[in-house]
Parts: sequence; structure tokens; C-alpha cells
Amino acid sequence: MKKAPLYSRSRRAPPRRRQRLPQAPLWAAGGAVIATALLLALGPLRPGHALTQADIDAAVRASLEKEPLPSAAAKAYAAVEASVVRVIGLMDEHDDGRAASDEARAMQRSLGTGVVVIDNGTILTNLHVVWGAHKVRVIFADGTESNARLVGVQAENDLAVLRADHIPDDLAAATMRSTGDLRPGDHVIAVGHPFGIGPSVSYGVVSGLNREFRSEAGKRTLTNLIQFDAAANPGNSGGPLVTMDGQVVGIVTAILNPSEERTFVGIGFAVPIENAAAAAGMPPF
Repeated sequence: MKKAPLYSRSRRAPPRRRQRLPQAPLWAAGGAVIATALLLALGPLRPGHALTQADIDAAVRASLEKEPLPSAAAKAYAAVEASVVRVIGLMDEHDDGRAASDEARAMQRSLGTGVVVIDNGTILTNLHVVWGAHKVRVIFADGTESNARLVGVQAENDLAVLRADHIPDDLAAATMRSTGDLRPGDHVIAVGHPFGIGPSVSYGVVSGLNREFRSEAGKRTLTNLIQFDAAANPGNSGGPLVTMDGQVVGIVTAILNPSEERTFVGIGFAVPIENAAAAAGMPPF
């Protein structure tokens, strides 16, 4: 089974025999293409008007306005979206997870998020999402649904490892990376299913490192957490915290709110991926 890569590694291509190519025609062809693109963007130049840097800058701006580049957050989400799953804890033995119209029963379910870390259907999520559930169901990004078994627990970090019974043929595992070079101010996204709506993406920065959080019941204190300000709400629990290169650095586990409302006020916490990888039996970074 293929595990999620811990680092991005590029393979060197075999050496090729050098082949001399006619340089002048290639440069001429490239110059012609660029010149044509600039002329199309700028329109006809005035007679006697020499092309300037300002003209080139204007052409580039016009091109970007017509076809804007995707944001860094959008690229990060595209890299991880196929690995994000919805996790449903069914507390009623008669609930199969499909009776969405039964509002009373739906309210009794535990909703959260998970992320695939091994392409055999191994999923990381929060322990509190599945704790006490009679049965756990997961819904993959392509809509595939499956029952899932609890195969590992790391209670001190509120982590649970699930294994899905049925998986999509082309299931992709997320790429994980060390938090060793993570710094306050680094941009991140949190991906999940807040209030069951999703997948949803929120964008922010790492606010701090090595934080502590005491659960609402005060029975457990989580340590060495990543603090972030990307919006997270109930249902985000167990979802990935992702850097702008599309790699997972944490598992969203808690939000801080001094009021009785369980809504986001700007402080969220994630368990570092080193702890999460250990929970799944993966080698340390």
C-alpha cells in the first residue's frame, strides 16, 4: 500500500545526449510569438511609437485581467481536495446515515472531517468526532460512501485512525510535511465540513506555535498545538490544516470560544502532523 509521501522528491531524468539545435531560428520564433501577443494585447501602435517597458507592463496587466491566475489558497485546496472526507458518527444503531430528512435523528449524529493519509483507505480524524459512535460512515470527495472501522487511537492528542471498508479506485493520499520550519505568519487553509456544509475552505495564517488547550469539560489538556486564525467551526474537527504548497501540517482539533456559543472567534488549534502520523503508524519526519 502506498503511504502519503512525507517529502516532495523529484527524480532525476536520465542524461540525454546533447543535440545541437539551430539557435537563431528558435530565438526568432520565440520573439515573433511574444511580439504577436504584445501587439494583440496593446492594439495597433501609433506610427513612430517605440515599444517601451510601460507598454509591456500594460499588456501583461491586460492579459491577467482577462485570465486571472488562481490564488495561492485555491492552488493549495486543489492539491488536497481529493483526500478530504466527511466523517459521520452514527449514535443510533438503527441509523444508517442516509435518512437526511429525519431532522431529529440527524441532530444526534456527530459530524466531522477526515483526511486520507494512506491510499488503502486509512483516514485521520479527531477522536471526539467518533467517540461513542455505534457506527462510523465516511463520504469521499467523489461521493463514494463507506462504513469505516476504528483501527487506532491517540487519546492524548484527540486523534483517531479509521479504515474505510470500500474506497474509490483512484483514491489519493494527502502529502504531509514537517512543521519544523513552520512560523507564525505563514499562510494556511483549513478544509472541512463546518456544520455539515462542505467541503469548505477558509484562509488565514499560523498565529502561534506550541500552544495548550483545555477541553470544555476540563478533563484533558492538549499540548504542542498549532494556533491559526483560518475560520473553523463544529464539523471542521479532524480536517487538514494545509500550507500554500498543498501539504498537510496539522489536524484541526479545537476552537477557543469563551462564550457558550460553539462558533469561531478567531482562534483555532491543530495537532501537528508529526503526532498525527505517529497515530497512523507512519514513520517520523
